[in-house]
This record gives sequence, C-alpha cells and structure tokens, in this order.
Amino acid sequence: MSSGSPPRIHVLAKPTGAACNLACAYCFFLDKELLYLDSRFRMIDEVLETYIRQLIEAHRSNQVTVAWQGGEPTLMGLEFYRRAIELQRKHARPGMTLENTMQTNGTLLDDEWCEFLKENDYLVGISIDGPRHLHDTYRVDRGGGPTFDEVMRGLRLLQKHGVEHNILVAVNRTNADYPLEVYRFLRDEAQATWIQFIPVVERIDDQGHTIYQKGTRLSERSVRPEQFGRFLIRIFDEWVRHDVGRVYVQTFEAAVRNWLRMPSSGMCVFEETCGLGLALEHNGDLYSCDHFVEPDYLLGNIMDAPMIEMVASERQRQFGLDKRDSLPRYCRECDVRFACHGECPKNRFLTTPDGEPGLNHLCVGWKAFFHRANEPIQTMATLMRMGRPASDVMRVMAGKEDEWKTVLSRARRTDDCPCNSGLKFAQCHGWKRPDRGRKRRGTGTRRPRPPVHSE
Repeated sequence: MSSGSPPRIHVLAKPTGAACNLACAYCFFLDKELLYLDSRFRMIDEVLETYIRQLIEAHRSNQVTVAWQGGEPTLMGLEFYRRAIELQRKHARPGMTLENTMQTNGTLLDDEWCEFLKENDYLVGISIDGPRHLHDTYRVDRGGGPTFDEVMRGLRLLQKHGVEHNILVAVNRTNADYPLEVYRFLRDEAQATWIQFIPVVERIDDQGHTIYQKGTRLSERSVRPEQFGRFLIRIFDEWVRHDVGRVYVQTFEAAVRNWLRMPSSGMCVFEETCGLGLALEHNGDLYSCDHFVEPDYLLGNIMDAPMIEMVASERQRQFGLDKRDSLPRYCRECDVRFACHGECPKNRFLTTPDGEPGLNHLCVGWKAFFHRANEPIQTMATLMRMGRPASDVMRVMAGKEDEWKTVLSRARRTDDCPCNSGLKFAQCHGWKRPDRGRKRRGTGTRRPRPPVHSE
C-alpha cells in the first residue's frame, strides 16, 4: 500500500456499464456506451474479484464501502452480487467492516432481491423524480411509456422488507417548477426520510451527445440556475419549519455542516478538493470521477495496474487539487465560498462578470439558496452550541411566521426578495408556477438513465 494513499476512497462500480432497462430522456451516462462499442457490458468474474481485492487493499481504514451503480446494476442478476459478497468475505482483513450500496431505478426488484438486500445490509438509492405527472415526463421505458408505477412498486418492496433506502431526485427543467409538490410527495406519499437532489446540467455537442464535458450548449432538459435556486429555497422553507430532524435532505444537512465548519459535509461537490470518488467501468477501466468517464480522465485498468497506485498517482492528485486551484477570483472572493467551493467542476463552464473562465453554471442558484439559508442555519448553529437540538429551529421559525407573511405581502415583483436570496421577488418567493396542465416538451423521448451520483 502506498504511503501517500488516502485512508479511504469511494469507487462507483458499474458492472453493466451504461446499459439500462429504461430510456430516461436526460441521462448524462447514456452516450458512454460509445466508449465501448463492441462490449456486452457485463463484468466478468476475474474483474469482479480483482476489484474487490484491490478496493480492500486500497483502504488503510477498516471501513470500506462497495458501491454499485450503472446503467442499471440489477441487470447483472442476483448471483453476481451473491458472488460479490463471498469475495468480500474472502478478502476482508480481520476487523474490517464492508458496506454495500446500490443505486437503482427499482423496476426489477422483487421479493427475492429485497430479501438479499436486507440480509446483507445494503443501502439502496432509488430514483424517483416526484409524483406521477413529473416523474413520467422524462423517466420513461424503452418504448417511451411511463415508469412511475413500476418504480413505486420497487419502493414499496424495499419498505416491506425493511431495506434501508434513500430517494434520489434528478432536478430537471420540468419538476424544478414544482418544488413543494415534489417534496411533499416524497415526504408524505413515498415516506422518504433521506432525499438527495441532483441538478440536471446536460452539456451536449452539435449531434446532441453528452459523451464529453465540453462546450456551453445545454439540453432543454437542463435546470436553469435561478430555477434551481428557487427550487431549493422553497423546499428549504418547508423543511426548516416542519421537518428538521425528521427528514434528511442531503443538501441542507451538508450546508449546516459547512456553516459549522465541521470536517466534511459528506457531499463531494461542496468539498474544497476532490479526487477520492472514482468510477470503475465493467471491464476494469478506472476513471477519475463518475462525471468524467471519458478518455482524458482514464487512469488505467485494474487488470493491468493496482488501483491504489492509480488513486495515489500525481495525475489523480492534481485532478483533485484542480477543483480548488482553478477557482476564478470571483469565486475565491465570494461570501459563500466556504459553503460551496465552486460546486462540481463539471459545471464550471461559464465566465465570470470579469471575463475569467470557470464560473459554475448553477452559481446564481446556489448563491441564492445559501443566502436564504444563512439566518436559519445560523440559528441552528446557535442552538447546537447551547446544547439544544437543531430541530428547535422549527419553533423559532414558527414564531416568525406571521411577520414573514406580512413582509411577503408587501413585496413588489421588482424588489429584491425579502428572503435575502439575492434574486428578485418575482424570481423567488413571488414566482407563480406554470399551469400544471400545460404541455411539456420531452415527454416520451428515448434516452437511458438519470444522472444519479453519490456525493
């Protein structure tokens, strides 16, 4: 083991590559199939055992996460994962704890699958984009048909068998207009206790492909910056008044940790540097990051070189440091840099007001959210320093409710929003969502897999 290696790393293994049984319209990973044109997209036993052995060897800590993603990982079938568990037991060091996670669309789950997941303590991330009319807008099957019922069936099976699970939401240009409807559905109907919101920022070339992180052209499905900020703000206002301590929203919890200057937010996009979250393709190819599965970021193949050498390489170290070192001055001087750190490098393709490259596409939205969240998070921080639970913030917010409603009622559309987001009132709390019955572009289009990513 290299002395320069980190104590822990996180690898998203893709045993089926980009192959999926669905055809979601906004998938950032679909076109990765073009990197492996002649492949069957199946991880063979030799690669599987090499991966498990090397992943364990790459850890100086006794805690190892084995993360399965795709494409759709359940296409490998149960026997593949039973074999993976056997190999983990074979190669684990004494005292080592291995945790398995899986991100899935949930449509192939049945009782046998869920019994296995429960028995082996899997943490499952299941992708749901909101209630039926929003989920089915882009998350369709290969015939262009709806998937909501099948996904909800998978969710209920996970709940029936007591499988620990998170709900992963791809925030796109359609469902982002319905923040409270999305959140309340997940909380009340899906009975979510852990939610991760993943913004869809889909860069495309002239042919509409998403294989490379190049250019500034975005698909019509990509969420707009102000729209994303408004989405987070409206849900945060609901959460901070009713659900603190009851519903875990990854973005909000990470923001609180950053405000408190705690060691790690748990979200790589909010860390100052990166490089410890890699992606492994079905054939053993190791890439710098799940969002950079493309030739320029291929570190090598685990069948040819040890994983730990690639992780500890100067090339990968520089990849991680570039997140911090490439920040433009506009970001370095930003008052919420400590909370954001420029977000994900894959989204840094705009120029700053000063003309410097490297501004994040979602900057306006993130900044609006962090400004809005500042006061309630400061309140939570104060409560926690006093030894009181953060959930007491809900009592504080309830006491300000009448005052808040009065302030909103007096705001004009062109005023700065009273919530201090930095957006105009008309773009923030004064915004009126579009008619639910309007026709939505993109319904029934065919492209596989949502942009689900572990942070």
